[in-house]
Amino acid sequence: MRAAVLHETGQEKLEVLDDVEAVGFGPGKVRLRIRATGLCHSDVSAMNGVLPQPAPFIPGHEGAGEVLDVGDGVTGLGAGDRVLVCWLPACGACPSCRRGQTQLCLAGFLNAGTPNFKRPGGDVFGFAGTGTFTEEVVVGAGCAVPIPDDVPFEIAALIGCGVTTGLGAAINTARVEAGSSVAVIGCGGVGISTIQGARVQGAAQIVAVDPVASRREAALRFGATEAVAPDGLADAKQRITGGEGFDYVFEVVGRSATARTAYEHTRRGGTLCIVGAGAMDDHFQVNMFELFFDEKRILPSMYGGGDVLRSYERAIALWRAGRIDLESMITHRVRLEEVNDALDQMRTGESLRTCIQL
Repeated sequence: MRAAVLHETGQEKLEVLDDVEAVGFGPGKVRLRIRATGLCHSDVSAMNGVLPQPAPFIPGHEGAGEVLDVGDGVTGLGAGDRVLVCWLPACGACPSCRRGQTQLCLAGFLNAGTPNFKRPGGDVFGFAGTGTFTEEVVVGAGCAVPIPDDVPFEIAALIGCGVTTGLGAAINTARVEAGSSVAVIGCGGVGISTIQGARVQGAAQIVAVDPVASRREAALRFGATEAVAPDGLADAKQRITGGEGFDYVFEVVGRSATARTAYEHTRRGGTLCIVGAGAMDDHFQVNMFELFFDEKRILPSMYGGGDVLRSYERAIALWRAGRIDLESMITHRVRLEEVNDALDQMRTGESLRTCIQL
């Protein structure tokens, strides 16, 4: 079967090959035919080594498709079922799951160290234990979440990561209050979803911050009340909040420099929400006096900060009701053979979300 493979961490290009085989099928597993997959910035971060991932590997974790076969012991799923891929399934038994913090379950991360593909030359891993830049993949049954018939595969794929992450940051983690002021730094697919989440929550002012003009323009269409380049954020803070700072600031880039900027533009007693996934050697610093004196809440948000299955259902309900726009987030559609063009579009900021159709 065909798949896009990164041979070594640090390479910028993927190679589309037709000699890849999905392996590991057996009890508790399902074999999926991928129909659509989104290109998420986390895929690029894994390619360049910011996020740890053994290589060679197949990127992709934001996918949807059909069940081809189910292994022994799998219930609630059957051949032909339409599903989205959950890259962080909950085991249901660990301390995090028992506390209701299923987004912190580590079972899914452990899958990343087990190869689920092979080629004549050896084993191939799937990013985050999945790897959706491929025609077929074998995953644990918990990774295959049934979707209603009226949800297109490309919409379901986005809900599998970027939409859930962004909406959840605003709704679950920060719990944006109606009438509040919000700034969102970084307006790719996750940032746009965060803006939509803040709008759903009733924020009065939502300032989108991004260096790319096309993304700023897009942010206005998705609910931002204004959009500025990074050098315009201080002026927006002065105009909108009288210099006090925003009630909520979301960092959706994954860098300490932008996190520090976000902190400085959060009002005293306000909330800084860290949504971007960054590198282990990139340290965010605050001094102990400001940490105490400003009483700003610093809240990381992992995969939307809540139960992902409930978050999926909520995203579908909001989409059906017309409260969020998911179709327009897909700015580019490509075939698997064009995946490197899609990577370039993401790196330059040209795309919000690219859907790879298989």
